[in-house]
Amino acid sequence: MGKPTGYMEYDRKNSVAVKPEVRIKNFNEFHIPLAKEERKKQAARCMECGVPFCQSGMMIGGMTSGCPLNNLIPEWNDLLYTDSLDQALNRLLKTNNFPEFTSRVCPAPCEAACTCGLNGSPVSIKENEMSIIENGYSQGTIVANPPKVRTGKKIAVVGSGPSGLAAADQLNKRGHLVTVFERSDRIGGLLMYGIPNMKLEKHVIDRKVTIMKEEGVTFVTNADVGNTVQASKLLEEFDRVILCCGASNPRDIKAPGREANGIYFAVDFLKAATKSLLDSNFQDNAFITAKDKNVIVIGGGDTGNDCVGTSIRFGAKSVVQLEMMPKLPEERAESNPWPEWPRVCKTDYGQEEAIATFGEDPRIYQTTVKEFIADENGNLCKVKCVKLESKKDEETGRMMMAEVPGSEYELDADLVLIAAGFLGTEEYIANAFDIELDGRTNVKTEPSAYATNADKVFVAGDMHRGQSLVVWAIREGREAAKAVDKHLMGYSNLA
Repeated sequence: MGKPTGYMEYDRKNSVAVKPEVRIKNFNEFHIPLAKEERKKQAARCMECGVPFCQSGMMIGGMTSGCPLNNLIPEWNDLLYTDSLDQALNRLLKTNNFPEFTSRVCPAPCEAACTCGLNGSPVSIKENEMSIIENGYSQGTIVANPPKVRTGKKIAVVGSGPSGLAAADQLNKRGHLVTVFERSDRIGGLLMYGIPNMKLEKHVIDRKVTIMKEEGVTFVTNADVGNTVQASKLLEEFDRVILCCGASNPRDIKAPGREANGIYFAVDFLKAATKSLLDSNFQDNAFITAKDKNVIVIGGGDTGNDCVGTSIRFGAKSVVQLEMMPKLPEERAESNPWPEWPRVCKTDYGQEEAIATFGEDPRIYQTTVKEFIADENGNLCKVKCVKLESKKDEETGRMMMAEVPGSEYELDADLVLIAAGFLGTEEYIANAFDIELDGRTNVKTEPSAYATNADKVFVAGDMHRGQSLVVWAIREGREAAKAVDKHLMGYSNLA
């Protein structure tokens, strides 16, 4: 342990965020890193406790506790404190292929399980991770390291999100010849087009993909396997195929008036915004504008928050975010003890920006849309909302959110963004490979396995486990890679 009393001597200190009224003027990342000496103090707060829950990666009460990648957090915190940055980078990359991604977009279940957080503030693990990986890039430590021996085995990875990239990276390091097929025009999956630039600037993805190319991974864009690229061709040309296509079916709100103009899925809104930004800095007008519009975001999660922040940057007239569930408490309830994921109310960057711009929190709880109302031209002009309350279903005995009679009211709405989550695998890709799905429309496999019912076809990521965190996707990609390697070679030395 570098500083046995560090957690008692130093308070948690986060990187400084650019003020909301300033950062909404662009789509850039907006956190200013701490100075090196201050960052070392933050690493010194790590207790190196006997049982480091931060790296446990367990499911407790249906929620993630600790890092699913089992990152060696106490080790690299100690090395960061002692200024042994090359060693810290080595330990970080041992379990995580993409710290440059996770340190930006992961919700940090490691910090929620940090022992320091039991009676105070947790260690700033996520920011410490970013400082290690970014130092590696700035110092030129991170360079291409192609495998010295090739096996001659060819593997196709379908999908270039975090699970697909992780699987490709691992299998390439093993010496296999890997080709990644991506249906979009850029590599990255939801990292590229599903997460706004202010959370993850896209040069960060391109930087890593360039290294993977130099190490021997082949990337093919605009290749929609199951449509423009035949599944049979991949099965003929490659020894194994790994499907990492995500949980890409957005959940719809099927209320009367759904056909009105001005209603979009959040993923389409966010993708169009990022693509237009990257293609032309919005000069092509190939995006869904929120300028001078009354925007209603349906969904209270991270994607809904991203829609709020993006709409404000476009110059929305107003933004309201509807959440079906009740507002969470400000502090942990007794029924939600550490090290469970804390079910508490958080105000994310988009909500902060809405408060700064409009003077109030955009979230309305226990509310959903009952009807979409269009004008005489078929354009959305209002939504009819209804309040919800928790009730027990008489048939199943389960608690459910039910409408409160007589609680309907209307809100002005020119643009509605549906951010209600995803339902699972897209049907066409499952049909193309003739793979079985389970009752949740995820690809069916044996427990803790990655082989599908189809010969030579494996699966990983959200397509396998359902919509989840980026760290789970990376773990799935790594484990699927190990399963494929063992299937091909009879053994595997992949971690």
